Amino acid sequence: MRVLVDTSVWSLALRRRKGESSAAVEALQSLIEDGKVTLIGPIRQEILSGIRHEEQFKKIKSALEPFPDEAIETEDYTNAAQLCNHCLNKGVITGSIDSLIASIAIKSNYELLTTDKDFTHIANVSALKLFATSS
Repeated sequence: MRVLVDTSVWSLALRRRKGESSAAVEALQSLIEDGKVTLIGPIRQEILSGIRHEEQFKKIKSALEPFPDEAIETEDYTNAAQLCNHCLNKGVITGSIDSLIASIAIKSNYELLTTDKDFTHIANVSALKLFATSS
C-alpha cells in the first residue's frame, strides 16, 4: 500500500521544532522507513512555496529529493475537475489542488495522509481513502 502524503503533514514534519511530534508526523516517519511514501509535484510546490530564507528552502528541497514525483497525466486534471464538480453537487466546496490530490489518490488507490479537514469532507462524498493515524 502506497500513501500520498499531503502538504499539511510534510509541513509539520519539516518545519517542526525539535522535540515536537504528532501522530501524523510519526506516521510519516514510519511510512518513509517502509518505503511507502508517494509525492506529486503540486504538493512539492506547496511545501516549498512561501519559504523566505534561501538556506531553509535548500534544506527542505534537499529533504524531499529522495521522493520522486508521481507522473500527472492530462486525464488526472480532467478527473480532478469531475471530482470538484461532484463535491460541489454534494455541498462540499474544494479547491483545484485539493481536487487534484484527491483524484490522484483515488485513481492510484493510495490512501492520503493529511491533517487538512477539507479532505475529510471530500472523503465523505467520494472514494478517497484517508490514512488512519493513531492519535
